[in-house]
Amino acid sequence: MSNILPIVSDFSPISLKEMDGVKLMSRMDTKFVFKIEKLPSLLEKVTPFYRVLEINGKFIHDYKSLYFDTNARKFYIDHHNSRVNRNKIRFREYVDTGLTFLEVKLKNNKGRTIKKRMKVDAISKELSKKHREYIEKIIGKPLDVNVKQWINFSRLTFVHKTQKERLTIDINLTFKNNEKEGNLNDIVITEVKQERMSRSSDFIRIAKEMSILPIRLSKYCISTMQLWPSIKQNRFKKKLLFINKLKRA
Repeated sequence: MSNILPIVSDFSPISLKEMDGVKLMSRMDTKFVFKIEKLPSLLEKVTPFYRVLEINGKFIHDYKSLYFDTNARKFYIDHHNSRVNRNKIRFREYVDTGLTFLEVKLKNNKGRTIKKRMKVDAISKELSKKHREYIEKIIGKPLDVNVKQWINFSRLTFVHKTQKERLTIDINLTFKNNEKEGNLNDIVITEVKQERMSRSSDFIRIAKEMSILPIRLSKYCISTMQLWPSIKQNRFKKKLLFINKLKRA
């Protein structure tokens, strides 16, 4: 991680307040996954086009997330079976800002990601009545969910200088439940977030030039398969093979 800091410091900074105009709570996402060794070169190539989020002098920010699902793993199975209008529920702590939210994500039948959230005091392993009422309001029906796993990582966030586009680069990904833990420390997960899908993105162009191709990948689903290897995963086999190949490379 230390080898990317000199490169990141060459980006023009942007503050949280300045980013208000590109929250993109309803958006189109394009994800990329690649070996961390490619990250310095990629960052150098995108420097002219993006500004980097700076908080209290820091460019790399820690995120802690606690995910919930039903006993039957509805959210995981819906994703595995490519169902539209599927959800995920989590608490997320944005460590460097001191903010924590209960977040409900929807992937709708138009391919859009829509995120709703309510501010909370801290991550909780138990959902209060207020939390459950909020979730029911967003999803449209009551769901009996409980804690499944932690997913933590460090993130660099960039904003395009001229387009309404955000770019997140996640590193040092770890995950755990009460019995097991794992990591994807050698892998980078990057996400281009746009109001409307556009392949004119400078990051997408540069990634293609570096033979980094888009892949649909969920941190929740990948970590679920690692923590519960007996869970249904036949439709994710190609993605697992891809991840394992990157880890061995």
